[in-house]
Amino acid sequence: MKSSSLRRASVSCASVLAAAGLALALAGPATAAPSVDQLTANIKAGVKAPSAGTTANQRSVTPNAAAASGPVSLPAGTNSTSRETSGVGPAQTRFIPAFAYSATHPDVAPPGANNYNCKVRQGDRPIVMVHGTWESAYDNFAMISPELTNAGYCTYTFNYGITNIQSGGGIISLIPGANGTGDIPRSGGQLQAFIDSVLSKTGASKVDIVGHSQGGLLARQYMKFNGGATKVQKLITLGATHHGTTLDGIGTLGRAINNLGIDILSVAQLPVGVSGIQQVVGSDVINAVNAGGDTVPGVDYTVIRTLRDEVTTPSQSTFLTAGPGATVNNVTLQNLCPLDQSDHVSMSYSPRAVSLIKRALDGGKTPLVCRPNGFLIG
Repeated sequence: MKSSSLRRASVSCASVLAAAGLALALAGPATAAPSVDQLTANIKAGVKAPSAGTTANQRSVTPNAAAASGPVSLPAGTNSTSRETSGVGPAQTRFIPAFAYSATHPDVAPPGANNYNCKVRQGDRPIVMVHGTWESAYDNFAMISPELTNAGYCTYTFNYGITNIQSGGGIISLIPGANGTGDIPRSGGQLQAFIDSVLSKTGASKVDIVGHSQGGLLARQYMKFNGGATKVQKLITLGATHHGTTLDGIGTLGRAINNLGIDILSVAQLPVGVSGIQQVVGSDVINAVNAGGDTVPGVDYTVIRTLRDEVTTPSQSTFLTAGPGATVNNVTLQNLCPLDQSDHVSMSYSPRAVSLIKRALDGGKTPLVCRPNGFLIG
């Protein structure tokens, strides 16, 4: 690797660490997050109900463009694209080295992924892995993908929500490989196109999805508004922003101020991007995805949280409630395994999380692993 590439990776890594440090300084320990009851009270007190009528957040969109029934009116400045991976990166066991590698190789696939010669075993389905905000297909799944591939599964992934500052991606979008910053309903169309391609190439009728952070919420956006309800059998999420995030109360405060007529969230969008603001508790996107219940019939959900989550706060807000025809297994990483101190980003490098994913896929056959995994660095 050239010295300039190393410098770029170091700057990128430092930027993420600085952002994480700032979040921690502002938010304090994740365990001090408000309870769900407090969160609900904050929402009722400070968040307006969604406006009546159908919005762009409540309509199916095709990739990067329009709905099947006609053009969709999206907010100004929300153009984004998706990209297939190119090449394959090395396996990783820690997030920071994976992020640094992604900064100089933004489009590589994690090991084992996107091998269309892989034969899906009888009873299994292709596994689509959906990265989170500011992440990439590679740095999010450089441990999970080879683990699943070695276990005999066929894995597929891509980069979505790729945009720039001019299109609302935020300052973070300057870092190569920091994806998932674009409008979430538009990204739902990108996920729809990718899954349709996987189903076509593999001949399968359904997929299983593993989603981290926004990736879990995006999967539910896809299932509710992009025709995915009949194309997904299992959804496994890690630290997903299913009910939005308060950022330990900061998000709720920002939403309340916005509702008083002071557009503070559009200012906040400059550093974090459109999707970051759309994941704040009480946003139109969060309200639309959760309207009418957390689940869709026929899907099995496994929802994994960490008590050390500093991004999805309070951490229990990631949990789902099963509706008719669906099953939900809400799991806490630290249950019977206090050694695992994973935070939001390092949980995708947690050996315990990997064993929980495998266990969800194989119907409980995989033994649970309990090994140390550190905060942020893994």
